[in-house]
Amino acid sequence: MEAMSITGYAGMGDSCGKEEPQSKPCPRPKPGEAAGGCSFDGAQITLVPIADAAHLVHGPSACAGNSWGTRGSLSSGPRLSAYGFTTDLGEHDIIFGGEKKLRAAIEYIAKRFAPPAVFVYSTCVSALTGEDIDAVCKRAAAELGIACIPVNSPGFVGSKNLGTRLAGEALLQYVIGTAEPAAAMDTAVNLIGEYNIAGEIWDIEKLLNQAGIHVRAKITGDGRFKEIAGAHRAKVNMIVCSRALLGLGVKMERKYGIPYFEGSFYGAKETSYSLRQLAYLLGSREVERRVDRLVEHEEARVMRELAPLRKQLKGKRAVLYTGGVKSWSVISALQELGIKVVGVGTNKSTDGEIARIAERVGDDAVYISEGGAGRILKTVRERKADLVIAGGRNMYMALKEQIPFVDINQERHTAFAGYDGLIRLARQVAFALEHPVWNLVRTPAPWEREGHDDD
Repeated sequence: MEAMSITGYAGMGDSCGKEEPQSKPCPRPKPGEAAGGCSFDGAQITLVPIADAAHLVHGPSACAGNSWGTRGSLSSGPRLSAYGFTTDLGEHDIIFGGEKKLRAAIEYIAKRFAPPAVFVYSTCVSALTGEDIDAVCKRAAAELGIACIPVNSPGFVGSKNLGTRLAGEALLQYVIGTAEPAAAMDTAVNLIGEYNIAGEIWDIEKLLNQAGIHVRAKITGDGRFKEIAGAHRAKVNMIVCSRALLGLGVKMERKYGIPYFEGSFYGAKETSYSLRQLAYLLGSREVERRVDRLVEHEEARVMRELAPLRKQLKGKRAVLYTGGVKSWSVISALQELGIKVVGVGTNKSTDGEIARIAERVGDDAVYISEGGAGRILKTVRERKADLVIAGGRNMYMALKEQIPFVDINQERHTAFAGYDGLIRLARQVAFALEHPVWNLVRTPAPWEREGHDDD
């Protein structure tokens, strides 16, 4: 990440009074509630993939070094979102206010880079000191002639998932519906909650184009501001990550009449279902015929290519520890490879996603709702799992315990979506299981072997 430093939050009311003993008390923040990412983190993860927009953090420079810079959300063109713009608030700004500094930063970005939009993120510091970023953005947009979007999701308000939903609200309020697309298309769809990790959206878009389906807006992986501004003209919304942006799909249906469904592109069966559901909701017989031909061809091809890998993987047991759409859709992909899922993480899954997990594994798997690495390791030992499939933060636990590991989360560099993605996943799992290092580390050291002479 290239870093560049550029030189009212409302208080709580009196709703916690004791006049009504029957009412519930105000919730108290729990220590560690934002573990795994705060609200500010979630908002940036959601919006920074809009590649041609500038993203300005109104807060201390430390906030600009947030984890989004390490994630594998790729762009096929503009790289402006890779700049870590910040107002770099210091003690003087906290005492006397930083709104003038924010305005100067927006002006600098507008003149130096001429982006179609600037997203301004509040942080814990700017929110607590009462910085009115909404007013600053409104004035700047009117005077500079570019969109200036306030994102009010300071870290202390809650978890990463809350920040993601707040980012969706910002898109709905300030972006979607503000521009008309250049051309109207009867087969245009939006992909919501897909962040183009390792370039997955490019494989998905290729499949959709083969089926005669066009992507109106990618929200937000490899996204473009004007495409998202015209997202209200799509015919269907596909929610790829329901925990993150399901509310956006629901509200777009109410406001613009766009039907939505929750789907996935992990695994051949889930990919085929998503393609058929898109064709059905588009209401085009031609698209349905093209999808049927495409699905038949791709499923046959994938089964042929997977045949030797399935022989290697059949009967293997895995613990899957992830969240969101991957918590249930990757189960389907692993089952297609002949792998049995004996443990699955549910701590980041909605009730609907947990229901989908239950449909796929029933009572045969341990549901890991909390506990992190310790609970994963216990499940691996109790259920005699052969490998762990999880995020990068659990990699060192697995390697330390000599357990084969596959990274499935945002830090990875391999695309697993679509039919080709399933083949890549199979190869990654086979490679992890059969890597020669496991025989090496499980072999006793020379000085530990029987008959070794210490003299």
